[in-house]
Amino acid sequence: MRNHLSKGYESVVHKTKNISTSLNSLTFESFLRLMDDFDYTNGTIPAGYEHRADNIAYLVYGDPTLDWLICWFNNVSDPLQQLNAGDSIRIPKVR
Repeated sequence: MRNHLSKGYESVVHKTKNISTSLNSLTFESFLRLMDDFDYTNGTIPAGYEHRADNIAYLVYGDPTLDWLICWFNNVSDPLQQLNAGDSIRIPKVR
């Protein structure tokens, strides 16, 4: 599986639905502690890309499956409520 759930997950209830999430997993908490050492650039979410981490990842990396990286790095738990047009985000550099 090539998404955030391959990095560790737990089941939680979100808006009355059971979901699997990597947020608050041990792997996620470890990742958050390491983020300060990551090289990144700042960016602004353009109109038409709001609420779409997959489209942002495709725009930046050419790979929509890296949407989890955009969310993790910006501490986004719900892209449908966050990642608004005009928001400033950090874009981690990948090799």
